[in-house]
Amino acid sequence: MIFWRRRRYAKYRRGESWWQRLLNFGSWITWGTRLLLLLLILDAFYVSTIWPDWKKIAAGPIPKSSFILRYEKTYRSQDWPRVRWQPVPLDEIPKHLQRAVVVAEDSRFWQHDGFDLIAFKEAMDHNLSEGRLAFGASTISQQTVKNLFLSPSRNPLRKWHELLMTWGMEMNLKKKRILELYLNIAEFDRGVYGVEAAARHYWGIPASELNVTQSVELAACLPSPTKNNPQTRTEAFEHRVEKINGWMAPSLDEYSYD
Repeated sequence: MIFWRRRRYAKYRRGESWWQRLLNFGSWITWGTRLLLLLLILDAFYVSTIWPDWKKIAAGPIPKSSFILRYEKTYRSQDWPRVRWQPVPLDEIPKHLQRAVVVAEDSRFWQHDGFDLIAFKEAMDHNLSEGRLAFGASTISQQTVKNLFLSPSRNPLRKWHELLMTWGMEMNLKKKRILELYLNIAEFDRGVYGVEAAARHYWGIPASELNVTQSVELAACLPSPTKNNPQTRTEAFEHRVEKINGWMAPSLDEYSYD
C-alpha cells in the first residue's frame, strides 16, 4: 500500500512539475522583460545626464576632452609630462594634414553618417582570419565622441553610449566641425593632444607649417601614439607611414570637404 501511494504521489508530482516548469518559464520571461525595461529606463536617464548641448559643441571654442581632463588629474602620480594642448581652427590646419589623418583613420569619413559598415565588415573578416582582435572599425566620428565625452573603457555599455552619441553628433554637427574637433583632441604622444601641440612637440613648428611628409608621420602616430611616433620610429610606425603614403597617392587637389 505504501509503495502504491508513493508511486501515485510521484506521478502526481511529475504532472505538477511539468506545468510548474511551464509556469516558471513564463514567470522568468516576465521578470526578465521587467528587468530589461528597468535597465533601459535607468540607462536612458544616465544618457540624458551626459547628453551634450550640441549647439555649444557645434560652434565656439574647442572643449577639453574627457581624456585630457583625466590626464590632468593623474599625470603627477604617474610621473608623466604636463598636458600640451593648443586648439586651432580647421582653416589653420593644412589640407594635406587633414587628408593624411582621414585616409589613415577613416577613408569614408565624408560619405558615411558616423558608422562605416564596410570598414566594420572588413575589420571583422581580418580579425577572424588572424584569430585575434587585430583591427577595430571606429570612425573618426566615434573616436571624437569617445575622446570628448566618454572613457577609454571597452565594456559593451560604453560602446552602446558611444553609438548613441555618435548618432546625435552626426545629426547636429557638420563634418568639418567633427574633423576640427578630432584633430584638436586626438592624442599624438603622452600628454600631447591635437595637431598644433604635436607639430610643436615633434618639429618645433606650428601645424600650419607642416609639410606632406610631416603630416603623414603625424597621422601614422594613430592609433598608438606613445609607442609609434616620429621619435621612436618603430618598424610598425615606418610601415604605417609607407601605407599612408600609398593612400595619399591621388592628387591632393582632389581633396575637398565642400
